[in-house]
Amino acid sequence: MSSSKTRISLYTKIFKSQEKVSIFSNFFLLIFVSSKNEKVIIVNSLRYNKVEPIEKNTEAMNTITKDFKAVWENCLTIIKDNVDETAYKTWFLPIVPVALENSTLVIQLPSHLFYEWLEEHYVNLLKKVIKRELGVTGKLQYQVLMEKQSEPKQSKTITLPSSYRPAVNNPAVKPPIDVYNSPNATIPNPFVAPGLKKQKINSNLIESLNFDNYIEGDCNRLARSAGWAIAKNPGGTAFNPLFIYSDVGLGKTHLAHAIGLQTKVFHPDKTVLYVNSDLFFQQYIESVKNGNTQDFIFFYQSVDVLIIDDIQFISGGKGKTQEAFFHIFNHLHQKGKQIVITADKSPVEITGFEPRLLSRFKWGLTADLQVPDLETRIAILRKKLDNNGIEFPPEVIDYLALRITSNTRELEGAMIAILAQASLNRKAITVDLAKEMIDKYVKSTAKEVSIEYIQKVICDHFHISIDMLNAKTRKRDIVQARQLSMYFAKKYTKLPLSTIGAYCGNKDHATVLHACRTIANLYDTDKRIKRAIDEIEKKMKI
Repeated sequence: MSSSKTRISLYTKIFKSQEKVSIFSNFFLLIFVSSKNEKVIIVNSLRYNKVEPIEKNTEAMNTITKDFKAVWENCLTIIKDNVDETAYKTWFLPIVPVALENSTLVIQLPSHLFYEWLEEHYVNLLKKVIKRELGVTGKLQYQVLMEKQSEPKQSKTITLPSSYRPAVNNPAVKPPIDVYNSPNATIPNPFVAPGLKKQKINSNLIESLNFDNYIEGDCNRLARSAGWAIAKNPGGTAFNPLFIYSDVGLGKTHLAHAIGLQTKVFHPDKTVLYVNSDLFFQQYIESVKNGNTQDFIFFYQSVDVLIIDDIQFISGGKGKTQEAFFHIFNHLHQKGKQIVITADKSPVEITGFEPRLLSRFKWGLTADLQVPDLETRIAILRKKLDNNGIEFPPEVIDYLALRITSNTRELEGAMIAILAQASLNRKAITVDLAKEMIDKYVKSTAKEVSIEYIQKVICDHFHISIDMLNAKTRKRDIVQARQLSMYFAKKYTKLPLSTIGAYCGNKDHATVLHACRTIANLYDTDKRIKRAIDEIEKKMKI
């Protein structure tokens, strides 16, 4: 018993810390499955003493990293008590523990079938035993064996994330009022065709559109933080309704699904429903034809969290649909239920809605999503590649992020086009291939080179950071690099000199003009500068 307490004490030292998990960089990419917000329960009769968190211990961390096999053995002991013997021998004994990095246990699965089966039937049990062994910050990560070799280290594996499958299911709901006298009566479900057997609907949430896959940046921090707060306490915050708006392809739908999924993680008993407003409109029309409009309204009034995507689709002449939504909105808001709405315009700019609805859209928080900056676009690309177990050269990722600035859908489309071209035609993934695909498949991409791209190319050439390039320093190398960025910005962009100066260390237009003249003169007199300009010019034309 004392050894058990010692182990728990050791785990507490390590896993209460906020140390980030290191990333292997040899053969495969690691994807970390966050389960820190899921409730922890004891799944067998073992007990241990609670230990207060203390400072992280590097020596203890190194010790426990080597003990991943013992951790998995402890997990198997608990799992064996909670599944039948056949399932244990079939699905758990073949699993091989690979590593334990901080609070992430890496396990290797013999095939993709194992991954699908475990995620479908045992993901909750696995997460609970991992937390039991490693603490509330414990995480689980899968390696799927794709090509087995005689030497284990040479075997090819891919890493796949855990999913939110248990989070999409809703419990049975009761009608908001006693509609019928018969206790067995049920409200007609608008998601089921008339004449078919009534079935309990799911939440319509997409598992992959979760917060783990939603990259945070300055462009979406307010909306994401509000969404997380709502998931923790649906209907109990000042953000009710939460109105999210942006142009197309900037993550409205992803964030809406993430809020719903995280709500189900925090509150499994809550009924969450996601619906596109166009489908809402079609269901309402069907209810009018069938003469059960009140049943349609009662159905939507019975949910705890209602997520309406693209609310603009019920604008215009759809007055009766808006009236039905008005009654649903009022009921949910008065009962302390949560409402999340997305649109392509803010409540101030959106048209075609009744004033009473527009005023209610403004009751809570209105948050917009902006175009992601360069760092966020790079992070989005890397996350999408990691989730698919794919590796792109860093220069290709940077090129895509620099060239495609309008929305994340085009980023993903370009990534898929490059991957398809490389795999089907057996081509290497290079910047040249990326350029070919972007020009061919992403027509809306601006052909004009951005000043961000110019600065990055120049910084890579001179091996300096962008912060150093724009710093207030008179070092000769830095000054020449800055002058080059002004020179190429004037040559390749249509920006006014004052804007170029603002990008390049907050200089005025006269400084930019002087820099351009200086570089033009040095091109004829300085061989080093001429060579640098020619090399940078080639990269600009890629």
